[in-house]
Formats: sequence, structure tokens, C-alpha cells
Amino acid sequence: MGYYDEGSERYNRKQKGNRGGYFLAGLTGAVLGGLLIVFALPAMANLNLLPYDMRIGNNPDGGTGTEQPAGPARNVSVEVNTAVTDVVDRVSDAVVGVVNIQQAGFWNERGEAGTGSGVIYKKDGNTAFVVTNHHVIEGATQIEISLSNGKRIPAEVLGSDVLTDLAVLQVAGENIERIAEFGDSDTVRPGEPVVAIGNPLGLQFSGSVTQGIISGTERAIPVDSNGDGQVDWNAEVMQTDAAINPGNSGGALINIEGQVIGINSMKIAQSAVEGIGLSIPTNLARPIIEDLETFGEVRRPFLGVSMRSFGEVSSYHQQQTLKLPEEVTQGVVVLDVTQTSPAGEAGIQQYDVIVELGGDEVTDVIDLRKVLYNHRPGDTISAVFYRGGERQTVEVKLGTQRSQGS
Repeated sequence: MGYYDEGSERYNRKQKGNRGGYFLAGLTGAVLGGLLIVFALPAMANLNLLPYDMRIGNNPDGGTGTEQPAGPARNVSVEVNTAVTDVVDRVSDAVVGVVNIQQAGFWNERGEAGTGSGVIYKKDGNTAFVVTNHHVIEGATQIEISLSNGKRIPAEVLGSDVLTDLAVLQVAGENIERIAEFGDSDTVRPGEPVVAIGNPLGLQFSGSVTQGIISGTERAIPVDSNGDGQVDWNAEVMQTDAAINPGNSGGALINIEGQVIGINSMKIAQSAVEGIGLSIPTNLARPIIEDLETFGEVRRPFLGVSMRSFGEVSSYHQQQTLKLPEEVTQGVVVLDVTQTSPAGEAGIQQYDVIVELGGDEVTDVIDLRKVLYNHRPGDTISAVFYRGGERQTVEVKLGTQRSQGS
């Protein structure tokens, strides 16, 4: 049983006497339509109006009769060697895995505490040098690097710096064939395409490549270097949306010319955040790398004081202890002074409030360190401070910092 409508049934019954006439008309239409197709198709083919290539005859190489000569052949090729793959081919062998091995347990068993990434940036004779992150090698009793071919070789830590989160390793150069070229990170602009190469989630995914753009430059990330809950430094980094995962730390952020413009350091790991990776600009990393390679430490200038930001002092002590004029609303309070230090020899005392250094205004501890580290050990700079409500100026010859402090 089917569905139908009443009108169609009546129409079929009414047409019983005309079946022959309709059949003849249909046959005539079919013959005319066929002839039209036979004569029209060759003309349409010659005018390239058909969505396919029609050839008449049995010989595909020329044929006879009404076949038209074939047009010139058109080769279609797809270029798979893009700029990104060229960059990866140039740099990937210079990006290595860094394995942190630590002793643990009653029997001092050795175990891998973690893996990160590193960049081979220099080869000198039989020695090669690798830059990575401080947190990648922190606490290690032994370091190994894993080359792109899977070979693992021992590495020696020449030095590391907690403030900038950089470390330099030294390895035998006999198995090193490729080094990376550093680019100028000061010319990087937001929106510029970049490639990140590293070892996310360990050596299982070694040499992983992710692509993105520069999302921002000159980002400031607070650093608590000694774990006391106080911010000691604001690290300047670049932001990228190229995927950076655990294990990518110490790897390379590369521009489209195949130059390393950043050392990947971290990502913002929050449930509401997606695609915020951070990389240390190479122009900031270069002097740190040179110091670590040459001296095993970063030689920073220092004053020889312990201090606190003015904004962290209560209003009572601002007025009663420091006796500051009301117009003074920022600066750095000296809590203690080493008498044999540059600050002590210049006459700076406890509870002085430093408001300028080297001609630059300072607002807090982080700002003072930033100004201070723009100078070199041995430089003589001016320090402007308030003591007992009076503004004073002294000249300070900066010393060389050997340990964390200012």
C-alpha cells in the first residue's frame, strides 16, 4: 500500500485512450534530443565549455575522423618545501634535549629528575656550548644532552643565573655538526611569524615543532629568586602563541630567517589561559651567556645594601622613623649597609631613602635593580637619597656582585 492523492488517480484514469499518441511524441523527442547532443558536444568541447576532457576515437595519441587535436599539457605541482620547513631543516639539529640526573634513595641511585631543551650556539675546536634554562639543570648531579640523532653525551655546567633563568653547558664537540645563529630580538614585532623547537613532555617527543606569532614584546614577569615571597626582579620576555609545553624550556624560538630570537622559558599555566608562551630575548641573553661562559657567573654591579620598597613601609614609619617630606611618595629604604661595600664607603646609612640612581628615578626595589644592572662593575654613579628629611647626593663606585643581593 502506498500514499497518493485523489487528483492524480483521476488524471490517470482519464488518459487511457491516448497512450499511443503520447508514446509516438515521446519517441520523436528522444530522437531529436540525441541528434542535438551528437552535434553539439564536439563544438562545446572545442570551446572548453565542458568540465572534463572529451576525446573522440580509439587512439589517445591523435586518433582519426572528427577528433580535435589535444591542447598543450598543463603540469600542476604543489611546493611542499615552505619557509617553515626550511627553517626547521636549518635549526632543528642545533636544538638538543637536556637531561637532569640526580642521586636519590638510600643507595644513591641515579634517576632522571626531568628533561628540557637547549640550543647549541657555539663550537670552538673540540668543544661546543649549549644555552638552556637555569630551572632545567637546577639540582642536577649530572647533566646529559640528547642530540637530534638520539645519541646522549655528558655535559658540564659552566654557570647558571637564577634571575634571568639561563644556564650554559659545555660538551665535547666531535658529534656536533650544526650550531644555531642568534638574531636581533630588538627588531621583533608583534604579529611576526615564529617557530618553536624543543622536547615537550620529555625525549619521547624530541624535536617537536610548533608555529605561531609574536603576541607581544617587553613583557615583565615577576621573579622571586630566593623563595621568600618577595619579588626580586622583573624578567623581560617576549610573548608567543606557539605552543610551549613542559620540556620545551631552554629550546629555541626562531624567526622566519632561521635565526634564534628567544630562549623559551615558560608558559602561563592557568585553566583560563590558552596560548601564552614566554621566551627570553636573545639580545638580553647574550651578555648573560658571555659572562656564564667566561666567568661561570654573571658579574653584576652592586651597592652592598639590603633594602625594601618605600610602598611596603607603613605610613607611621614613613613619617616618624624616616621623617620624609610629604612630597616623597616612592623610593627604596635602606635597611642595612655593609660598611666595606660601595654604599658604605660612599656614606650611605641605614634608613636612607634612595630616590635616584645614576641620574634615573627609582620607585621601588625592582626599579633600582633594573637601573643598577644597566651599569658595569667599576662605574661611578650618583645616588640621591633623603636622610632625616633632607635631600643629599653622593658618588658611588660600584663593586662586583658575587652572590644574590644589591
